[in-house]
Formats: sequence, C-alpha cells, structure tokens
Amino acid sequence: MTGWTEYTLALAIFVASHFLPRIGGLRDRLIGAVGRRVYFSAYGLLSFALLVWVIVAAGRAPYVELWPQVPWTRWVPNIAMPVAMVLVACGFGLRNPFTLGGKRNAIANPDDPGFAAITRHPLFLALALWAGAHLVPNGDLAHVILFGSFTFMALAAIPAFDAKARCSLGPEATAFFSATATFSLRPLTDRAWLRGNARPLTIRAIIGLLIWGAALHLHGSLIGASPFPF
Repeated sequence: MTGWTEYTLALAIFVASHFLPRIGGLRDRLIGAVGRRVYFSAYGLLSFALLVWVIVAAGRAPYVELWPQVPWTRWVPNIAMPVAMVLVACGFGLRNPFTLGGKRNAIANPDDPGFAAITRHPLFLALALWAGAHLVPNGDLAHVILFGSFTFMALAAIPAFDAKARCSLGPEATAFFSATATFSLRPLTDRAWLRGNARPLTIRAIIGLLIWGAALHLHGSLIGASPFPF
C-alpha cells in the first residue's frame, strides 16, 4: 500500500474501532463475556497498536508541506511530553466517573476529589497536549490532519463530558465542579490536599516520567523519526 491509501485505511480503522463497539450493545456483550478488566486491557492494546499504525502511515503518506520543519520546533513536544505522560499516569482509575479512564463505579465526592482537584480530565488534556505539541514540528498535510483532529477531539470532549456530569449529578453538580477543575495547580499549594494525595501523586508522576523516558528512546525505532532537535 502506498500513497494516501494506507493512511486513509489506518485512520478509518482507528476511528471505527472507537465507534463500532458502541453499536448494538457490542461492547456490553463483550464485557459480559470476558469481564471489564480483560476487555479494556485488550481494547487499550488494540487502540495503541492502531494509533502507532496511523502515525507510521502518516509518515509514509505523500509529503505536502504546509509549513517547514525546523530543528527548534522539536523542542515543543520534548517539553510537553513529560507533562502529558504524568497526566496519563494520573488519569487511569481517576475518582471521576465522568471522564475517559475514570472509575465508572466511583462516587464523585467533592470533599475528597483526589487528582480531579487538579484536573477532571487528565487523559483528554494529555491527548490534546501530545497532539498539539506534535503539530508544531509536523507541518505536512497528513500530520496536520492527524494531530489537528486529535487536538480538536480531545478539547471538544471536555465540555461534552462536563455537560454529562452536570446532567447526571443534578443539584450536586455545583459542589463537584467547585471542588474540581479543568486544570489548576492550586491544590499543589494546599497542605490539606497534599496530606492525602502527595504520595500517590509522586508515585504516578515517577511512573509517567519512566514511560516518557522509554517512549523518547524508542520513538525512532517505533515511529521512524528522531524526536531530538539535532
């Protein structure tokens, strides 16, 4: 497969993989058959593999330059990605049932929001940060479509999920949204919040940075492009 064919196919399959399981209750039937943990583990691995394919296919697509790549622009994703990976590590199992990666059976507790006090949507912010940062050094048409669409979808999902939360929580929504944030560093200066959250936050931050370090050094072999600006 050459030209735009592979890229179009990879992008179409990636998008379809996120919508088809919701049709006709397929996802619920699969969860019932294998369990939530097995389903979401397998689905996560499949999504990651398809994402890698889409990125690789974008690199193989015909090069149509919209703006040139200059070495300094590679610093943008290099600076952004450690933050994005920490957000990813903190996002899985978040005590917020109204976001991607949050515990579905969690109770939204305004008195103990956990990491949701910093952000209700760490995975969406991580996705937007990853895509937006990679958009800067990749000014060809295929990558602009890829990273631009991911940035838009991640940012658009935040108000959509917040609207769902307001509808589900009803009168309790005001307290929940007052105790949490789209993004805020204020809890890091709150001693009361730190007493209950500093240790798990530190552990997850270390995990995120380790993942970032591994991804940085595997980037060239997996994606086919060096992330370093030299």
